[in-house]
Amino acid sequence: MLKAFVGAVALSVALSGAAFAADVEGKIKSVDATEKTFTLEDGTKVWIGDSVSMDKLKEGSDVKASYEEKDGKNMATSVEVKD
Repeated sequence: MLKAFVGAVALSVALSGAAFAADVEGKIKSVDATEKTFTLEDGTKVWIGDSVSMDKLKEGSDVKASYEEKDGKNMATSVEVKD
């Protein structure tokens, strides 16, 4: 019983610091180079990390982005512009 409890506590501690990761797809509504963000037509706002280029991000482009939630922000880990 004690082993199960210790295991559950260890798992809870490990998961509590984990970042939430997700993918999102859509059409870019707006790009803010100063804030390093883009907003999709559905209202999803994604912040661009230093490892992701903003060069191809333009209003009207279809994109697929992977992101992690950090400090309440959707921080992109990768962005793919669809042709």
